[in-house]
Amino acid sequence: MRPAADLAPDRGFTLIELLVALAVFSLAVLALLNLAGENTRTAQVVETRTLAAMVAENAAIEALISPQPPTLGQEDGAARLGDRDWLWRRTVTATEGLLRIDVQVAAEGERQVAAEVTVFRGGA
Repeated sequence: MRPAADLAPDRGFTLIELLVALAVFSLAVLALLNLAGENTRTAQVVETRTLAAMVAENAAIEALISPQPPTLGQEDGAARLGDRDWLWRRTVTATEGLLRIDVQVAAEGERQVAAEVTVFRGGA
């Protein structure tokens, strides 16, 4: 016969405890993967907006430093920056003694405006 000390239950995890721990761990991993995906998407949006803002500023500066004031109305153009193609639209309107120059930029193939800049130039 075995002594009473040998009849004590073994110490360790039960199958249910292991399954619960595995479920909690898998939920944590899924949350981290989701967070990593969101970070990637956010970085992509920030890159698009930053590059579009640079294109918009370049198109606005071209109108500002030109010796002749830009003509009133709309002008469309294209630029390449960051290995991507961009389309811009510059709209020039006359205001009290100034020219208002609005530039909108979108990635080629997209309708949504990614950046917009407004500048003013004297000499209306």
